[in-house]
Amino acid sequence: MTQQQLDIRKISLDQLTHQLKSWQQPAFRSSQIWSWIWQKGATNFDSMTNLPQTLRQQLTDHFVFRLPTIDLIQHSSDGTIKMRLVLHDGHKIESVLIPVPADNRFTVCVSSQVGCSLTCSFCATGRMGRLRNLDAAEIVDQVRMVNQLCLETYNQPLTNIVYMGMGEPLLTYNEMMRSVEIITAPWGLHMSPRRITLSTAGIAKAIRKLADDGIKVNLALSLHAANDDKRNTIMPINESNNLAVLMDALAYFYQKTGNRLSYEYIAFNGFNDSSQDARQLAQLCKRFPVRVNIIEYNAIDDAPFEKSAEDRLTAFAGYLTEMGVTVTVRRSRGRDIDAAC
Repeated sequence: MTQQQLDIRKISLDQLTHQLKSWQQPAFRSSQIWSWIWQKGATNFDSMTNLPQTLRQQLTDHFVFRLPTIDLIQHSSDGTIKMRLVLHDGHKIESVLIPVPADNRFTVCVSSQVGCSLTCSFCATGRMGRLRNLDAAEIVDQVRMVNQLCLETYNQPLTNIVYMGMGEPLLTYNEMMRSVEIITAPWGLHMSPRRITLSTAGIAKAIRKLADDGIKVNLALSLHAANDDKRNTIMPINESNNLAVLMDALAYFYQKTGNRLSYEYIAFNGFNDSSQDARQLAQLCKRFPVRVNIIEYNAIDDAPFEKSAEDRLTAFAGYLTEMGVTVTVRRSRGRDIDAAC
C-alpha cells in the first residue's frame, strides 16, 4: 500500500465515477464496482470478476480496503454474542448480537465511535473518552460481520440494527447518515429503515437536523431521568440540552417524520425509580406517541449506582402503565460477557 492509496469505501460514487473517467473507463463501471463493494461485500478487487483485468489492476494500485479483524468473540449463557473488532489503526470496538429466536428477532448493536466524549456517570465507555469517530464503512462492517455470525450460529440473518453501542451516533452525524444510506439502499444491504433505531443521549440540534434530512429510522432518547436536576447529575449533556429543549426537538422530529420514538430508561435503585419519578416520566410521554423501555442496570466498577430492586422495578412499571404509558421492561442480556447496557 502506497501513501497515495485511499480506502475506496471512503469515497463517493461521484468521486469514483470521476476517477474512472480519468482512466477512460465507461461510466457503467462505477455502478458495477459500487455493487461489488456494498451489495456483495467484496473486500478485494480480484473478486470483481465482471471487470477487465486491467481495470482491476488500476483499482488495486490506486485504492485499498481497510478492513477490521475479529479480536475476540464471547458467548453469553443467554445466547447473546459479543464481537470485539480491531480497526485498521489498532483501535478496538465492540458489537453485540442479541438474539430472540422465539420472536424471530436478531438484533445487532453497533458502535459509532471509539470511546465516547459524553462522560455519563453510569457508563463504562464514557470513561474512555472519545478516541475517534468511526467512518460509515466501519459501521457497515459491524453489520456485515455480525450478520455472518448470526447466519452461522442461528441460521438466520439479522432483522434489526440499533446504534446503541460505543459512542454517540449524532456526534458523528455525516458518517452515521452515510452508513444508514448504505444499509438501506437497494445498491447496499437493502434493509428497511424501520428496522433501524438510533439511540442518542440527546443532541437537540442534531435531532432537528435528522427531521429536516427526512431520515426514516426510529429514534430512541437515552433519558434515564425525567427531571433536569437528576439528569444533570448523571448526564452532563443535559446541561446544554435540557429536557424542555429535547422535548421540543423530539416533537419537531415526530411532526416532520412520523417515525417511532422511544425513551430508554435505566432504573437505578432509589435514584429514579419512585412513584414521583414515574409521574414525571408520564408527563414527558404526553406530547407525542412514545414507548418507554425500562432497562435493568448492569453495574460498572466505582459507579455510585446499582440496579433497581425487583419490587421497585415492578412497581415503577406498574405506575407508568396505570398512567397510560406503553412500557416494556427490558431484561439485561449478556451480563456474563459484559455486553449488557
